[in-house]
Amino acid sequence: MPAPELVLLDVNETLTDMSPVRARLVDVGAPGSVFDAWFAAVLRDGFALAAAGGYAEFADIAEHDLVGLLARLPNPPSDPEQTAAQVLAVLPDLELHPDVADGLRRLHRSGVRLMTLTNGATRMSEGAFARAGVLDLLEDRLPVADAGAWKPAAAPYRYAVDRAGVAADRAALVAVHPWDVDGALRAGLRGAWLSREGGRWPAYLLEPTWTAPDLGSLADAMLQP
Repeated sequence: MPAPELVLLDVNETLTDMSPVRARLVDVGAPGSVFDAWFAAVLRDGFALAAAGGYAEFADIAEHDLVGLLARLPNPPSDPEQTAAQVLAVLPDLELHPDVADGLRRLHRSGVRLMTLTNGATRMSEGAFARAGVLDLLEDRLPVADAGAWKPAAAPYRYAVDRAGVAADRAALVAVHPWDVDGALRAGLRGAWLSREGGRWPAYLLEPTWTAPDLGSLADAMLQP
């Protein structure tokens, strides 16, 4: 199987380490488990809008859902809106996972074009790429806002390959989220599951083209003839 000409990379959790958001929640007196409930709620609402033909910005959904969760805690903060703002302020300061920079460099050295495709705002991750010294490896950083729908709707993946001028079957999507990989596969791309936390691939989703526990190993698998 030939290597992909274009690799699209999910950002949140796939490339960026979001554990500081969980830590900030603990700092403001919320249980760490609120992070999981919050992120799941954000995805739920973004997906629901996409299924219904609607769209809203990640930041707006993230703030609304976090305020609601904080307000429903047994000991809620006195000002849930202000507390949510304090928590979300950490997003631009997130760093890349330790395996990301090396994996991106391996792909780039082999002539693979690299773009990000995120349900969030591209400005939120720009600092992370710059601090890791890999911002210049990315040909483009695409928000799903340009396609008017959240992944895993087909529109964002098709928008990305059309923008790059690459046939869908010559492109691949890398993500830690099985639903994202499945969405790319159903849109005609190849899919690479970054199984950083292990676990089983959901049997009800299309099988990924490649699977590896870190981006360096995944790059090697994608580049192998």
